[in-house]
Amino acid sequence: MRFSELSSKEIINLSNGSRLGPLGDTDLEIDPGNGEIHAILVPPRGRFGRQAHPPTLIPWRSIRRIGPEVMIVDLDDEPLRRKESQN
Repeated sequence: MRFSELSSKEIINLSNGSRLGPLGDTDLEIDPGNGEIHAILVPPRGRFGRQAHPPTLIPWRSIRRIGPEVMIVDLDDEPLRRKESQN
């Protein structure tokens, strides 16, 4: 599957059913040494383009299923927030 095919999928958290956002708006955290993908960074949904919180960090190992319309991830209670200083 190509990344362009993934971009229209919605990310859903299996543990609580919450919608985390469309995959097309995300960034990837990649290890420059070996090219391995570590995480998906989902930007916060702010009003009028403002970002009230840092991005949600979804570890790559948390992806459970990729379906025709959604990507299911398993984040325990609360999605992990990335610290501003780690950008």
